[in-house]
Amino acid sequence: MELVPGFIQLLQPLVSTMTAPTFDSLITVLTGWVFAQRRTVTRMIQAAGSSADKHYSSYHRLFSAASWSLDAVGLAVFHLVRPFLGQVTMLAIDDTLARKRGLKMFGCGMHHDPLISSRATAVMNWGHSWVVLGVVVELPFRPGHYFSLPILFRLYLNKREAKKRRRVYRTRPELAVEMLGVLCKHQENQRFHVVADSAYGGQSVLNHLPENCDLTSRLLIDARLYNAPPIRQRGTKGRPRKRGDRLPTPREMLAGRCERVSFEIYGRR
Repeated sequence: MELVPGFIQLLQPLVSTMTAPTFDSLITVLTGWVFAQRRTVTRMIQAAGSSADKHYSSYHRLFSAASWSLDAVGLAVFHLVRPFLGQVTMLAIDDTLARKRGLKMFGCGMHHDPLISSRATAVMNWGHSWVVLGVVVELPFRPGHYFSLPILFRLYLNKREAKKRRRVYRTRPELAVEMLGVLCKHQENQRFHVVADSAYGGQSVLNHLPENCDLTSRLLIDARLYNAPPIRQRGTKGRPRKRGDRLPTPREMLAGRCERVSFEIYGRR
């Protein structure tokens, strides 16, 4: 089986991010990905048919040992959708759990599973926890519908796995800030606006946002907010202040300015 010529042309901007043999293997793997019922590397090789003319280990090494940059590929994908973006590029950040079974897989651990958890019961599952940065885009063939296209990824290692692998432990918000820095530095003249849930709305993200990026997140209606601490003057005695003046709560800020509305979302009001 082979890909249609239009799909191959779509992948051509990725050539500059990897070597020619690696790109050739990538084309074969993507061919199998389109036609395979199960998206494992072995099944993709089988689905590619005669297009997979290398030894099967070559396609496994594409993800384990080949020389290419995941960030470079993600930035190349971003350039593919730039014609469909506005003056302010909307981004989305979230983490997702990929359930795994192998006990010796790199980076696996026990993580919160939001899909089967409820407000009363938190369920943990074994797998990979990925922090994903996507660009929100409206494609011309589907006006009025918006898609979050993932472009940058970071694998989150819990404290136990980071210690085992001798890696520096980094939280999910820290990984998110790193990806924002990569994209915003690559497009310094572009304005970005990222939306995320409350896990990414704290000071660990707000204090390190790039200059060309804004953030919209979720806050508790009665959250205690403060200004930045004042600049310490020379000769001032006592411990430096960690907070500035107290600000109104979100409830107080919204009083008299907003209208409360209700939505039917996921079967709930």
